[in-house]
Amino acid sequence: MDRRVFERLLDEVACELPEEFYTDLNGGIIISDDAPRHEKSVADDLYIMGEYRRNALGRQIVIFYGSFEKFYPNISEGRLKKELRSVLRHEFRHHLEALAGQRDLEVEDEMELSDYLERHRRRAERRASGAARRQLPRFGRSRRE
Repeated sequence: MDRRVFERLLDEVACELPEEFYTDLNGGIIISDDAPRHEKSVADDLYIMGEYRRNALGRQIVIFYGSFEKFYPNISEGRLKKELRSVLRHEFRHHLEALAGQRDLEVEDEMELSDYLERHRRRAERRASGAARRQLPRFGRSRRE
């Protein structure tokens, strides 16, 4: 994935948003080369694509180029633009909700994480039960003589 293409597409997507969305986003939109995984990632498959940050220095959105590079190594420009649009709008929703004193998206994110963890738990149970069945001794087979 070419970094310049990534930057150009992110800029195009950012320009689609109304100017009012940028109110109090004094740290702007930052591109990081990092590819952080979520702390609760079960199979190293839960990359953080973007992050809304609030701290003493202000508010900013970070888009993780490294995560896109790892998760979508052969993505087309059209699909990359679509994914960037989705991630950027998600992070702007965090920003706008924070300005309004709301947490709806945080709750949705927590529910999605819970669903992710439940899917991995069930998958692990299926694997364990299948492995246990394969390891059972095969008694009771009849052989015709």
